[in-house]
Amino acid sequence: MNAGTVYGASDDYGINVAKDPVHVHDFHATILHLMGLDHERLTYRQSGRDYRLTDVSGNVVQGLLA
Repeated sequence: MNAGTVYGASDDYGINVAKDPVHVHDFHATILHLMGLDHERLTYRQSGRDYRLTDVSGNVVQGLLA
């Protein structure tokens, strides 16, 4: 992403998303993708169960990639 680039938009008060919402799981998946990691295979074990940072969802946001 280039410096000064804006993705999406909020309403006039900055409270609600007006354009191109990104869920936190999508954001994490995109960051992991940029680091060269597959967010669907990256897991950690907690209480005997495997968890993913992006939970059961999360998609790489192609609009953020240059």
